[in-house]
Amino acid sequence: MPSRVLVVADAHLGQVPAAIESAFHRFLEAVPDLGQALLINGDLFDFWFEYRAVIPRRHFGTVAKLQALRAQGIPITFVGGNHDRWGGDFLIHDLGIGFYAGEAEIDVAGRRAFVAHGDGLTEQHWSARLMHRVTRHPVTVRVFRALHPDVGFWIAHKLSGSLADHTRDPAVLDRAARAQAQYAQELLTRRSDLGLVILAHTHRPALDELGNGRAYLNPGAFLDGGRYAVVTANDVELRTFHA
Repeated sequence: MPSRVLVVADAHLGQVPAAIESAFHRFLEAVPDLGQALLINGDLFDFWFEYRAVIPRRHFGTVAKLQALRAQGIPITFVGGNHDRWGGDFLIHDLGIGFYAGEAEIDVAGRRAFVAHGDGLTEQHWSARLMHRVTRHPVTVRVFRALHPDVGFWIAHKLSGSLADHTRDPAVLDRAARAQAQYAQELLTRRSDLGLVILAHTHRPALDELGNGRAYLNPGAFLDGGRYAVVTANDVELRTFHA
């Protein structure tokens, strides 16, 4: 079991400047020197959807970096966010990634962890709650899958501003971040078996140590200066990647 796990979220590749995408690729190249496993907690891509035989072409470079990591024996776990939870066979079978479309309970560096991107848990605006329900609904997924991929990806690109949390009022995200911390503390209080709660989505880094080795972690957004976190059996640390 990996004893040093890197946690990263909210890179939003495909929507951010090329310099951020390049920095994330350098981060992936550095993963074997920084840790023993990688946990991606949602919104790695600004949009990801797998058709039966088609994946988004714009993310080929990132996919190649992920494949190279797997070839080196680095375990990768990917919990989908509100932009990229529609993964499936390609991520799981072609890349060998442990993919979860929603929340997951997994072991992270020997700790039992509840991991979720965070959308839908503490939304502070009705439009975000509505978007969360619509994008998760099975009918929406079936309708989108019936579209030609070129049409589907064009629609997704046009709607990206509506899905994007980083374009919203910072005060809304600050309130959501406080609500997330409260949600995590209440969950850890109810669940004595959990050692970690890991969320993302708000683009606000957070680390609350609750004693007895238990903690709430939000690594922040990689797009905000290369933020990530390191989890070991005895420590959790917020870090910044300098390419």
